[in-house]
Amino acid sequence: MNPLMTQHARIRSSARRLPENAVAAALAYGREVHTRGAIFYVVGRKEVRAARRSGVDLSRSEGLHVVCTSEDRILTVYRNHNLRSLRPNRRSRSRAIAFSFMRRFQTR
Repeated sequence: MNPLMTQHARIRSSARRLPENAVAAALAYGREVHTRGAIFYVVGRKEVRAARRSGVDLSRSEGLHVVCTSEDRILTVYRNHNLRSLRPNRRSRSRAIAFSFMRRFQTR
């Protein structure tokens, strides 16, 4: 996979001092998460440990997030050690119940 970087991603990676080889490592070894209409490649502790077993040092890339489109374009890159923020947005239980209740009457 060799996605193209948008101008925004180039500016952000330069401003955040994230080298291209770190972005390439995230794309190669990072965890792939599909959420919020984008594809995130994330290097966390587990990925660093797994890569170390393979002889690759990703310790300096830990916390790196690369956000891509489904058309293989890198939108932005940033560093965040909190991977919980990648969880997909969920509807509240009451809203889901109301939605299913409304659908039941629309199909009749």
